[in-house]
Amino acid sequence: MFGFKLNRRHALMGAAAIVAAVSFSQPAAAITPEEIKAKGKLVVGIQGDNPPWGFVTSAGKQDGFDADMGALFAKELGVEVEFVPLEVNNRIPALTSGRVDILFATMAMLPDRAKAVQFSQPYNANAIVLIGPKDKSIKTNEDMAGLTISVAKGAAQDTQVTKNAPSTATIRRYDGDAASVQALVSGQTDALGGNIFYLDRVEKAVPGKFENKLEFQKLYNGACTRLGEKELNVAVNAFIDKIKADGELKTIYDKWMKVPVPEFPTSLEGIPFTAN
Repeated sequence: MFGFKLNRRHALMGAAAIVAAVSFSQPAAAITPEEIKAKGKLVVGIQGDNPPWGFVTSAGKQDGFDADMGALFAKELGVEVEFVPLEVNNRIPALTSGRVDILFATMAMLPDRAKAVQFSQPYNANAIVLIGPKDKSIKTNEDMAGLTISVAKGAAQDTQVTKNAPSTATIRRYDGDAASVQALVSGQTDALGGNIFYLDRVEKAVPGKFENKLEFQKLYNGACTRLGEKELNVAVNAFIDKIKADGELKTIYDKWMKVPVPEFPTSLEGIPFTAN
C-alpha cells in the first residue's frame, strides 16, 4: 500500500487526536478474570504480520513472542486462547471497544497511550532505530536530510522519525510494519524507521545492504487492558512476575529474541503499571 507524506506538525496533532478520541469514546464494559474463566476463552489482540512478535505461519497459526505470551496467560487462567491479528492503528480501538480482552501486541509503553489503556509491568525491552544503507553515512539526525523514510503509520517509530528528521526528509507512512519494510527493500524509500528486530527481516530480503544507523528511543513493552480493570491488571502483573521467576520468560526470550532477558524498570514516568 502506498504511503503518504504529512506535514510534521499535522502528523503530531493527528496522533494526539487519535489518542484523545480513544480516551473519550464510550468504553466497553470491564471484564474480570472470573468472567474470562466463565466464558472459557481469552481473546488476545496481537500484531498479525510483525515477526518475531506476532505473525501467521504458513499453516495459518498465530506465532511469535507475543503469541507465546498470550497463550501462556490464557493457560494461567485455565482457558483457551483466541488471537485477533491487528494493524498498529487498530490495537487500542480493538481493546477499548471490547473486540479483544487484552493486548499482547508489541505495545510500547508511552505516556500518551497510558491515558487510553492500562499497561502492565514491562515484559520486553526494545529500541526505536533508523535502518539505512551500509554505504551511506548516517550518524546524526541532520544526516537524514533529503532521505525518504518509511514508517508504520501511528507506531512509535512514526513519532520518533517525525520528531527527529530534518524538514527536508520525506516521511512515508504505511499501514503496518510489513508494508513499511517492503518499501525499503523494494527501493521505494532510502531508510526505514523501526525497532532493533526489523533488521533481521530486512537482511533476509536483501542480505548485506542495510544496518541499524541511529537509535532514537529505548522502549519497554507491556500488556494492555482497559482503564479501570483492576482485577485483570492484577492478574496479568502476577503472571508476568511468575514467568520472570520460573524461567518461562527466559525460554520465550531465548526462542524469539535470542538475547538475555534485560533488567526491567520498576517504574516509568507517566505510565502506571497498576490500575487505580
